[in-house]
Amino acid sequence: MYVSDWDARPEDEEAGAVMRTVSRQLKLWREAAGLTQAAFGAAIGYGEELVSSVERGRRIPRPEYLDAADEALGAGGRIAAMKRDLAEVRYPKKVRDLKKLEAEATELCAYNNSVVHGLLQTEEYARAVFSARRPPFTEEEVEQRLAARVARQEIINGRTARPVFSFVQCESTLRRPIGGKMVMRGQLQRLLDLAEFRNVDLQVLPLGHEENPGLAGSFRLLRLKDGTTAGHVEVQHISRVITDPKEVQLLDMRYGIIRAQALSTRESKALIEKVLGET
Repeated sequence: MYVSDWDARPEDEEAGAVMRTVSRQLKLWREAAGLTQAAFGAAIGYGEELVSSVERGRRIPRPEYLDAADEALGAGGRIAAMKRDLAEVRYPKKVRDLKKLEAEATELCAYNNSVVHGLLQTEEYARAVFSARRPPFTEEEVEQRLAARVARQEIINGRTARPVFSFVQCESTLRRPIGGKMVMRGQLQRLLDLAEFRNVDLQVLPLGHEENPGLAGSFRLLRLKDGTTAGHVEVQHISRVITDPKEVQLLDMRYGIIRAQALSTRESKALIEKVLGET
């Protein structure tokens, strides 16, 4: 059973407060039952050290941990209910903030020139992306980020007309064999499947173009319900939300040019099918 490491970051006050509350409650329930950490761990299938780490707020308990604790302590669902409180703070703050922005968006536009956009990635492709990081993530960190990415993808399911999505992928992202041949084949097929969704426009910017207005890197635009637009850029270890109107206007103008120079959605689908056939 997996329990995430929790790095108490001073800027993440929201997550810290939730973790302290959950840890305190778990300890109070255990002590009220007259169980030592070792005895409690044995009852729910975890080691004493791990139970101690959870109660000190150093590890985030997985839903299975809380379910087992609820049953062992006879909490009648009160401990299991804390799963809702931990559902969001399990992920890094920048992921939570981005997910909140995406939930408020009526339209999401994104250009990517290094990898396939996160909302479009298969689980295997995403794992390969995280595993390629240097210095490397630990296995637990890879699993944490993978879970966060999958959770964000709930917004794009093809069952609703909103939000509207516009993706432009540089052709290089279709041909870069991240994760190997089979992983890439699955990823290309995933793109073709998503391209059929009524609320998704997927375009490809060909490598053959002499001019590329997206050389400065990947970025996204989020048009929000209140009528404003926010931008987001992520490079190396920096993730930045942009709200300054002048900067947002620049990204908006750039995205318009990129989209105009990209292949049409029909042409893009044909190119993805061609690359899939060659892979």
